Amino acid sequence: MRALTAVAVLGLSLTAAQAGPCSEKIAQFEQAVRRSAGNPNAGPMARQSIGAQLDRQPTPGSVKRAQERAQATFAATLARAKRLDARGNRAGCTRALAAAKRMYNF
Repeated sequence: MRALTAVAVLGLSLTAAQAGPCSEKIAQFEQAVRRSAGNPNAGPMARQSIGAQLDRQPTPGSVKRAQERAQATFAATLARAKRLDARGNRAGCTRALAAAKRMYNF
């Protein structure tokens, strides 16, 4: 489910912008994300909350909310990398892309 959502977000975010300094790296990462769509364990991940460490069992609702937050954060971070790339900001786009890569579990 998470991988399908990621693919949908990436598909919606494709634009016909001019190539920036990170465009090729972003495209390669998006391609890897699309290839991971068949893996049920692939998708955006977030850090474990303190509440999750307090001897409580997650509920289906809390798991779903955590997945949605991780997906939204991932999509926003990748969109930021694309905006910075379109502006020609190599350092900023490289940092944002690295952050998106850290969030995504293949």
